[in-house]
Amino acid sequence: MITKLCKEGNITEAREVFDVMLDQDVITWTALISGYINCGLIKEARELFDLRVDAMKNVVTWTVMISGYLKLTKRSCYEAESLFYEMPDKNVVAWNTMLDGYIRGDMIEKALVLFDGMEKRNVVSWNMVISGSVNCGRVEEARRLFGEMPTRDVWISWTIMISGLARNERVDEARLLFDRMPERNVNGELEIAKRLFNEMPSKNVVSWTAMISGCMRYGESEEALKMFLAMNKGRKVNPNEGTFVSVLGACSDLAGLGEGMQIHQVISKTIYQDSEFVISALINMYSKCGELVMARKMFDDGSRGKRDLVLWNSMIVAYAHHGCGREATMVFEEMQNTGFMPNDVTYVGLLSACSHAGLVHEGLNYFYALLRDKSVTVREDHYTCVVDLYGRAGRLEEAFVLIKESPLKDSKHALGALLLGCNIHGNGDIGKLVAEKLMDVEIEKAGSYVLLSNMYISSGKWKEAEMVKVKMMDGGLKKQPGCSWIEVGNKFHVFVVGDKSHRESDAIHCLLFDLHKKMKKIGYALLDNFMMEEDFLLI
Repeated sequence: MITKLCKEGNITEAREVFDVMLDQDVITWTALISGYINCGLIKEARELFDLRVDAMKNVVTWTVMISGYLKLTKRSCYEAESLFYEMPDKNVVAWNTMLDGYIRGDMIEKALVLFDGMEKRNVVSWNMVISGSVNCGRVEEARRLFGEMPTRDVWISWTIMISGLARNERVDEARLLFDRMPERNVNGELEIAKRLFNEMPSKNVVSWTAMISGCMRYGESEEALKMFLAMNKGRKVNPNEGTFVSVLGACSDLAGLGEGMQIHQVISKTIYQDSEFVISALINMYSKCGELVMARKMFDDGSRGKRDLVLWNSMIVAYAHHGCGREATMVFEEMQNTGFMPNDVTYVGLLSACSHAGLVHEGLNYFYALLRDKSVTVREDHYTCVVDLYGRAGRLEEAFVLIKESPLKDSKHALGALLLGCNIHGNGDIGKLVAEKLMDVEIEKAGSYVLLSNMYISSGKWKEAEMVKVKMMDGGLKKQPGCSWIEVGNKFHVFVVGDKSHRESDAIHCLLFDLHKKMKKIGYALLDNFMMEEDFLLI
């Protein structure tokens, strides 16, 4: 009752309840003292505090009273200091309270002396004194303390130090420390970077590019594009090679052809128009936006005929992305004839191209050549491409054997590729084995369950399909709805599963219906099966 009345500001009533209590224990005394302090009645709080003998006060009572003085003026800090040194028993909370008071009162010297004499310290103690030091511009002191800190909180300790360095215009040191962080969380890391960036007194092309690249790394392509526009506002900072590469990657992810072409126009007026990395990014952007002819033009005109391995790989990957296997192999042969040796990226693009184009014989020959090429490290991606190659061709047993006999036993990508092949060809026996293995490896993903359920449905096993869905629901798994978008008349229309908001648009409906007919005419035999699934959104 006393605590409730104090929180409501009814301190007089709280005191009346306190006075009629027959058994006033230390908790009650502390609650009322805290109530007085919260109402700004420090004098009354101290009078009540002094009524209790030391034996009837505990560490919380003392700490509450000290904290009350520290919340007032700097002059009151001396009252808190006097009380603190009278305190018979101090725990780490009491020490930290006094430490925080010194730091808030801009008495960093006293804070450091107190910290050195602390009988007990925890991570909060270290964080406070480091933060206080950097806020006063004593960066070297903060670095020394950070180096001596026995246990660092992954977020707070590291963030305080990195932020402090950045605010004191020691950005290079901040970046080095940032790279050494032992653990990182995607959202947390990006938020730290944004906070550091916003606190920087001046921003140059390096810091802008770091932020654009960071947004790209964590899937925030739209934010990266906004960053680029903000950077160019006022023309005070000019983009460099890294800036253009990063922002073109954002356009690729968003299929933003218009934005990409505008950035291409900007690039054509800079010294970076001949950069292999920028040209490679342009090839990738045009390819991802469906402009394969323009991508090839960039490749043919790129760097005035001075192509490096990056450009060759970019063109092979572009053709692979569009399922142009023959064209990809022709570029590869031309690359070899020119004297360039393939690397691991080359083989990933080449194998992927063969897989999507159904060039099984050619793809296997390239894979065996890769195994013989001791200068290139065979990666999981290469094996996964071959599994996909087998799976799309219906050679599921060979794909299954490859997984068992290679380093792919627990590869979620390879297992997923094989499960997709089983789904396409209706092989429930292998599909069930693969799905069970995949669920063990990727237990928190709903995609495996959906594929298995669809596979059972396509083979008429409705009961088994229903059991998979029940198991999926029991595990609390839910597949994210599919999402796609289309640009019509300089306007983007976004579609998700079950979305009926665009039905009133005759232009969109006719366009999608026409696209549907063309796809069926080309020969997508599996389209009807896909249309039975939730994930297909054209209807």
